[in-house]
Amino acid sequence: MASEPADRLAVLIDADNAQPTIVEGLMTEIAKYGTASVKRIYGDWTQPSLKRWKESLLEYSILPMQQFGYTKGKNSTDSAMIIDAMDLLYSGNFDGFCIVSSDSDFTRLASRIRETGLIVYGFGEQKTPDAFVSACDKFIYTEVLRAGEDEPQKIKRKSAGELKQDARLVNLIRNAIDASSDDDGWATLGPVGSNIAKQSPQFDPRNYGYRKLRELIIATKLFELQEKRAADGQSKLILVRDMRRK
Repeated sequence: MASEPADRLAVLIDADNAQPTIVEGLMTEIAKYGTASVKRIYGDWTQPSLKRWKESLLEYSILPMQQFGYTKGKNSTDSAMIIDAMDLLYSGNFDGFCIVSSDSDFTRLASRIRETGLIVYGFGEQKTPDAFVSACDKFIYTEVLRAGEDEPQKIKRKSAGELKQDARLVNLIRNAIDASSDDDGWATLGPVGSNIAKQSPQFDPRNYGYRKLRELIIATKLFELQEKRAADGQSKLILVRDMRRK
C-alpha cells in the first residue's frame, strides 16, 4: 500500500506541532519505510512546554536542535527545519524524508524534496491542512500512533454502516479495484493498496479503526475476498472484487 521502502531517511520533528506521546509509534512506523539515519527535533528547549519531550529524546537518540524564538509571534523553528532539510537534501545521502508537523508551512518543502525524486513521508494530526498532506507521498495521522489504550484521541472503529456512508472511502476502494482488476473484476489486494496510496496520500486503514486494508475492506461488506496460490505454489494471493460484479 505504501511507496517502496527507502533505505536512508532523515527524520525532522517540529516539537511545537507534535506530542511526545507519539514517539514510540512514530519510530515504529518509520522503521517500515527505512532506517532513520538522522533524527532531529526542533524547538526552543528553554520553554517549559517542551519538557515532556526530553525523556523521549534520550530513549530514541533524537538530537534536539535549539532554536530561540527571537520575535514574539514568529515561528523560527519552521525556518530552522527548512534550512536543515535543504542542507540534508543537497548532501545526497538520503533516500527520503520524514517531516513530523501539522503545520502547512512545510508544504513547499515537501514538494521541493519530491521534485528531486526522493520520497516524503508526512506525520501530523488530522487537523493538518490538505495542502501539506497532498504534498507528501504518504501522510500518516499521528492519532493512530499515540501510546496507551486510554488515549482520549484513540481512533474508534467504524461500523459497516458508517463505512458504507463514507462515499469518498467507498469510491476510493472501488476505483482502485477497477484499475487493477481482470475481466471478471478480481484484483490482487497488493496493487489495490498501491493504487489507493497514489490517489490519497493520507489513506490509512487505522484512520477507520482497522489495522490492515484487508480488515477494512471486509468490514464495509461491499466487497468479496478470496485466496489463491501464487505462481510459486508457496505464497498466497488475496483477491478482492466489488460485490456488484456478482
